[in-house]
Amino acid sequence: MFRTSTTRCCRPAVALTAALVATLLLAGCAAPSAAGPVADAPGFWLGVWQGMILPITFLVSLFSDQVAVYAVPNAGHLYDFGFVVGACVIPLPGTLLRGATSRRRAKARR
Repeated sequence: MFRTSTTRCCRPAVALTAALVATLLLAGCAAPSAAGPVADAPGFWLGVWQGMILPITFLVSLFSDQVAVYAVPNAGHLYDFGFVVGACVIPLPGTLLRGATSRRRAKARR
């Protein structure tokens, strides 16, 4: 009398479960990283410095294979944060000078 369509509503759940199981099985086969923490890895302050010299380093890296823009064996998130901070510091002096110049012009107009 009453028909229930359990196969229709369960198909997406079965497909999702199968995809999840397949992903977990494939991830379980991945080789673990053999690289551990490096003793003299660049940290926050070297990241700041390398971020600040980024434009020059990039130009040199175009012509030399010995120069890299980013330190590969680094200390992790602190180095990354320092690199971004250093890269953001570069436009700051020009922005500050531009503001001082416009303030002088505004005073001269008055």
